[in-house]
Amino acid sequence: MSQEDVAQKLEFTRSSYSGYENGVAEPSIENLVKLSNYFKIPLDDMIKKDLSILSETEWEAINKGVYVDVKGQKLRILTASISEQNEEVIEMISEKARAGYTLGYADPDYIKVLPTFQLPFLKKDKKYRSFPISGDSMPPVSSGSHVIGEYLQNWESIKNGKPYIVITKEDGIVFKIINHVSGRADVYQLSSTNPMYKPYFVNVNDIIEIWKFVNYISDDLPEVTIPENDLVKSVRGIQNQVNELRNFIQKDA
Repeated sequence: MSQEDVAQKLEFTRSSYSGYENGVAEPSIENLVKLSNYFKIPLDDMIKKDLSILSETEWEAINKGVYVDVKGQKLRILTASISEQNEEVIEMISEKARAGYTLGYADPDYIKVLPTFQLPFLKKDKKYRSFPISGDSMPPVSSGSHVIGEYLQNWESIKNGKPYIVITKEDGIVFKIINHVSGRADVYQLSSTNPMYKPYFVNVNDIIEIWKFVNYISDDLPEVTIPENDLVKSVRGIQNQVNELRNFIQKDA
């Protein structure tokens, strides 16, 4: 695209945009936001990173609307705690601490004060973290429960229709079913197990972390609904046992 084309789309004058490209003028904060939205690059990275060293593959991803490394080929830094025995532990994000997670997830001072625990049946070579759940959007997991997630480095391993803990810049910690969107690499569909909640879409560039659901801890026992066929079989089984007991008593008498 020509400078004139881009300038028109951004509502800049051509001379202003040319000055930004040539480094003889600096855009205002308002114009930086416009540039960030137009090129789909986070404002922080646009200011701090040297975008001239990005590879062709990375620019192709940006052109598709995917700025983050969804394949996990680059190292994602994860701040974690270890026990006195130098073993991985599970950090528990409390309801009180969840509000600060999107800012403190990479801060050692935030992580080190979190309560921790261990579960012996989990894999030793994986990283786990516990997150609080509020609301009724994901039954049978009830409000007040804690879901344990396994950290995902490679987001391409996400499977349709499976539950994940998704950490987003806007909504913070959400526990949802993830589905890929056909023909789109830049968005996921998030839905609830409660049909009263409508599915919605989130851009991958707005996602900070994704954790695969492993299990959950709750003090609430879910209600068990017995299918009609199984209920009929159970009743018939009881009837047969009663008849056998009646026959036995009659014979004994």
